[in-house]
This record gives sequence, structure tokens and C-alpha cells, in this order.
Amino acid sequence: MQPQPQPTADTHGTADTRVPRHDTTAAAVETVFRIESPRVIAAVARTVRDIGIAEELAQDALVAALEQWPRDGVPDNPGAWLMATAGHRAVDLVRRRENYARKLAEIGRDLETTAPPEEPPDPEDIDDDLLRLVFTACHPVLSPEARIALTLRLLGGLTTPEIARAFLVPEPTVAQRIVRAKRTLATKNVAFEVPYGPDREARLGSVLDVIYLIFNEGYAATAGDDWLRPALCEDALRLARVLSGLMPKEPEVHALTALLEFQASRTAARTGPSGEPVLLKDQNRRRWNRMLIARGITALSRADATATGAPGPYALQAAIAACHAHAYTYEETDWKTIATLYGLLAARSPSPVVELNRAVAVSMSEGPGPALHIIDTLATEAALRDYHLLPSVRGDLLLRLGRTAEARAEFERAAALTRNGPERAMLLRRAAAAAE
Repeated sequence: MQPQPQPTADTHGTADTRVPRHDTTAAAVETVFRIESPRVIAAVARTVRDIGIAEELAQDALVAALEQWPRDGVPDNPGAWLMATAGHRAVDLVRRRENYARKLAEIGRDLETTAPPEEPPDPEDIDDDLLRLVFTACHPVLSPEARIALTLRLLGGLTTPEIARAFLVPEPTVAQRIVRAKRTLATKNVAFEVPYGPDREARLGSVLDVIYLIFNEGYAATAGDDWLRPALCEDALRLARVLSGLMPKEPEVHALTALLEFQASRTAARTGPSGEPVLLKDQNRRRWNRMLIARGITALSRADATATGAPGPYALQAAIAACHAHAYTYEETDWKTIATLYGLLAARSPSPVVELNRAVAVSMSEGPGPALHIIDTLATEAALRDYHLLPSVRGDLLLRLGRTAEARAEFERAAALTRNGPERAMLLRRAAAAAE
């Protein structure tokens, strides 16, 4: 966003608060581009078959808009203007750049004889293009970190500095991930398409996992001085909603959307006045967003309606989140059902983290003793060796069993493992309280 201009004194000694037209137009250009760029990139990528080139063409269209719109005014259909301009730039770029010679041989003739559309393509075609872009950005040939960076860049509209700030990594690292990701997609000749058959299920899982990872980093930051990063949650939720619209017959897509709606509904209640974490049992549920809960219920209903077999992992997690959402107080929570759902999830997608969460539900439905037994069986799991929530949960169970000295040691161990400042402070407070 452009910085707001400072008021200047006029001849009467008062402040002139009018915003120059150039600044307001430039802000409009940036806003429109952030909204429309995924569709522009997707449409151009369908033609040039290369995400890197498509992004360059979209950026060229942005530069043209920044040059022309302040002078000529914002067009009636800015999205169509950007789409058409990017298409014209495709012709110029293919002609001009030598390293596009192979693509010129394949598509240059069509580009030279076909004028870019003055209006957006058919909405269904745009949706198809967006779907191709989602699956390409999340292709398994890329590392999870590269998929996340590329997805946020192409579909989330985030800049490299914004992605770097969100994940607390240096800007050059993010830039390299994006560049290498686009290069890998090109050198591996990854097709710009939506896979079908067995490949589709495998690729869809990668797409959903990337969106879920983005949300989780915003919901409970792994490092830094902030417990929450709401902007990342909003980006992930928006991507999930878009994907639901693009793939209305995929139950796990609706299930992931439902899960994120439910989780996002608690955001306002998850931190205190100073940004400190507030545990689930201490949250003021009147601050939970009932509109998001209603959206989650609707999305979960769609997942159930489109499912043809056993519920998938996101459907089970969404059902667990729904149990929390339906409880107006912590005491009303249906922990027995939650424990059962975690058992089904553990059978469907075995994971030490799922078992850890099941232990929490068991502790509430059957008591801390049986749960501690589950926790102790996880002590040798390599995946949880440096996972701070394992000693944190164990400390809570020991505290409930009256073993305060052991609980304090577990909370201190958990605090030493976490890289998030507010969470570390909370765990140290719990350790100190256990010693009293």
C-alpha cells in the first residue's frame, strides 16, 4: 500500500487533507492487482505454459497500469484491462527475448494472429485456469517450503518481503525459494493442468496440506514475538474458500474449509490484552465469531453431502473442531466424542501428533491417568523429540495428578523447546505456578 500523504497547510493556515489523485489511483492499481493477479497469471500461464513467464507478464501489466491509470483514469473493467494487457505483453515478450525461442516456435504463431481478449474469458475458464495454477504451485516436485512460498506469491498475492516477515526468514531465502520453484517446474516440464485419476488424489492432498500449513503458522506461530499472525490465517482461509468453489465435489476440500472456519472463529479469544496466549479452557467464548462458526457448519455439511466413503482426515478434524464450536462453555465440551474422533483419525492417518491430541481428549473424558500412559508411550517417538507440546501436555497431566515437581520440570522443558516468545513466557508462568 502507498503511504498516506501528510496534510499540508494552505493559504488560510488550515490543513489540506485532500489526497492527490495520483496517490489514490496508484493505491487502486495495487488493490486491483492483488485481487486480479492470480487470474491474470493463471490465464497467461495456460497460454505460455510457464508460471515464471506468466508472472513476469502480469507484472508488466501492473507497470503499465501504474503508468496509464493515473493519467487516463481507472478503466470500467480493470481486471479485463490487466488480462488484455498481459496478453499483448506476451506477444511482445515472445518476440523480444531470445530465451523464449522454443516457446515462440510452439505458440508464437497463435499469439501473433490472436488478439488478446478485451473482456475476461468465460468465468468457468478462469476457474479452470486458477485450479491449474493451484495444482502447479503445489506440485510434489517442490519442497513444502517452496510450495508455501509459491502459493502465497501467486495465489495469495503476497510480496517476497511479506512472505519473509510472515515466516520470519530472510527475504533472499524466500526469493531463492520462489525462483528455484519456478525453475524446477520449468526444467521438470511440469504440465500446467489439473491431474485426474490416482494422481489427482495424491496431488490434492499436497494442495490441502500447503493451505493447512499456511493457516497453522498464522494460528500458532512457531517462532517470533507474536502468538498469532491473523493475516496468514486470512490468506489460507481465502485460498480454501476459493478451492471449495473450484472443486465443489471434493469432500476433503469442503472439510478443510470447515476446519479453518471453525479454527478462525476463535482468533479474537486466543490472546489476552498484551498478546499473551489464552488456553482453550480460559477463553471467553462470547468472543468466538459465530458467523465463521455458521460458515464452518455449512462447509462441513457440504463435505458430508459429497462424501462417498469413510471420512477423510480433514473431515475428522473438522468434526472435532465442530464439537468445540457447539460447546458454549468449556464444561459442555463433548470430550468423549472428541476422543472417539481422534481414535478414528489415528486409524485413518497414524501420527504421533494425532496420538498426542487424542491423549488430551482422553484426559478430559477418562482422567489424566489413562492419558499419561498414552503420553509416556510417545516419549521415544523421534518426531516428537523436540516438540514442545509433548512436555507441555505431560506437565498438565502431572499437575492434575498432584505431581507438581515433575510438572514444573516438564513446563520448563517445554519452554526451552519453543521458539515462540509469548508461548515461552506462558509455559514459564505455568512452571512457576506449579512450584507454589
